[in-house]
Amino acid sequence: MNDPDASFRLAAFERLRLLVQLHGGSLPWSVVNEGFVHEGARIHFATKAEGIFKPASMTGVLSVTTVVPRAGRRAWYHDQLESEAKLAMAADGLSYAFNGTDPDSRQNQLLRDARDRQLPIIYFFGVAPAIYEPIFPAYVVEWDPKALSVKLAPKPIADAATLWTPPNPDERRYALRQVKQRLHQSAFRERVVAAYGGRCALTGLPEVRLVDAAHIIPDGDVERGQPDIRNGICMSRLHHAAYDADLISIDPDHRIHISERLLEQHDGPMLELGLKALKGQLIRMPREDLMKPDPDRLAVRFERFRKAA
Repeated sequence: MNDPDASFRLAAFERLRLLVQLHGGSLPWSVVNEGFVHEGARIHFATKAEGIFKPASMTGVLSVTTVVPRAGRRAWYHDQLESEAKLAMAADGLSYAFNGTDPDSRQNQLLRDARDRQLPIIYFFGVAPAIYEPIFPAYVVEWDPKALSVKLAPKPIADAATLWTPPNPDERRYALRQVKQRLHQSAFRERVVAAYGGRCALTGLPEVRLVDAAHIIPDGDVERGQPDIRNGICMSRLHHAAYDADLISIDPDHRIHISERLLEQHDGPMLELGLKALKGQLIRMPREDLMKPDPDRLAVRFERFRKAA
């Protein structure tokens, strides 16, 4: 190992593991920006000003970041389609573009140094504006001045003894499958919640920390269960759980149905007002037609609800 920054990296990774547990995966920029503590000093994980980041107190790069721009005239999730297509095509690593067109620039040489010294780094992958999925440890396994890009390879969970050893081909493929699944689900959640304005489609609950992206067709269905925005509906966590259990459903005309099992129960205002009172109401819809739930998927899922009843 040729890394005088080893203690920094270990402290950063330990803090990130805790943050991922606390926040359930994706991290808001406000959390990333808090950084971590090393020997009593606060160190940034990354900065908005530099996609390739080396703290002043370290000798090598600590992180790289991709940013999802804020919405302009077009909603930001339209611009993510090309990025997701590239992600789907990745076989054994994630492509990351150089900073500018000069391979000899300081930041691009930091990536070359990370490759040469086999440094474990952090990849903050933007899944929505100001929302990042941290991928770590990741390694620069290819540095290509002609393509003006590097290839980053994630590694399955590594202990301190193997942290400075890049993944072998089998580990790279295995870790990349896991990362793709996480990134797809994180991006799916953020896109669906944004399409519904951060509100539950059934109740209008406006707290983004209490809503989820419910799959119409479960992601285990290879044909129809993809993390496509039209396969999702924004729901509160209570209604998401009820939907997954086929206790409530939504028909192709966007009308809410409640199972007889719930209708027959009588147990306080949460059941009466929060669930049973929704019977026959229409869900709140995204403004854009391309974001609205797919009626064919709704029909398949509603038929499952009817059979369960």
